[in-house]
Amino acid sequence: MTSDYTKTIELNGISKQYKKFKLKGCTFDVPKGRIVGFIGANGAGKTTIINAILGLIKVDSGELKIFGTDYKANQSYIRENTAVVFDEYLFPENMTPSEQDLMFSKIYKHWNSRYFNSTLQRFKIPTDQKTGQFSRGMKMILSIIIAIAQDPLLIVMDEPTTGLDIGNRSDAIDLFLEFIQDEAKTIFFSSHMINDLEQIADYIILINNGEIIFSEEKDRLLENYGILKCGKSEFENINPKDYVNYRNSSVNCDLLVSNKEKTKWQYPDFLLEDASLEDILLFYIKGEL
Repeated sequence: MTSDYTKTIELNGISKQYKKFKLKGCTFDVPKGRIVGFIGANGAGKTTIINAILGLIKVDSGELKIFGTDYKANQSYIRENTAVVFDEYLFPENMTPSEQDLMFSKIYKHWNSRYFNSTLQRFKIPTDQKTGQFSRGMKMILSIIIAIAQDPLLIVMDEPTTGLDIGNRSDAIDLFLEFIQDEAKTIFFSSHMINDLEQIADYIILINNGEIIFSEEKDRLLENYGILKCGKSEFENINPKDYVNYRNSSVNCDLLVSNKEKTKWQYPDFLLEDASLEDILLFYIKGEL
């Protein structure tokens, strides 16, 4: 294997049919050396995509590459260089971190015991206490430390900060940002905590009803998207081609637009506000178009 790939994850036309849900030809790239946020409502297909990336399910069609190589042809290398963090603590709770350190050194090829222990000390996580006695926040920080101590090229995270208090979330974000300082490292981060992604993500991918809606640089999204506000009578005079989606209230309409500069020129008399990532997500999944 070589390290000259530029895309850590490549999905091309990935489809998967279940009884009540279908993943519909999903295509996107995750650039190497970046934090990529993956957003969507519950049931949109995030977990199915993550399971496909981790090789936990077999897709019906499409192509999947990790580290520039086909998953089926290089499973061992891909697994050695991919770590996961889920929203639940996955490791034995009847063991202390010191005991886990010994166990992990025998399991993970690139295990970094020095990093593991120094980071536990930094975050004041006791090494001689069984992890089942830890708070949820401590368990999640420990999960992230374990993932990074594996020295992977890719960390796949599914809701790692959900339910954490502000202090634990800040600690987790610090760890993510430190990990990504090595430009060979990549984080693929699924979360409902949109504020966290707005703070740290380089790219955002939105999935809705099994389809990829967009895969864009975060800064470009925030620069281009806006919310146009108007009355219901005025809404009838706005060209549907000029907005992405809209939401009604009792007297007003809010419209999501994808080109603020063009909208300012077309509708100079209307109020135009910036759109946050959370705004963009809500308009796509709860809008009326």
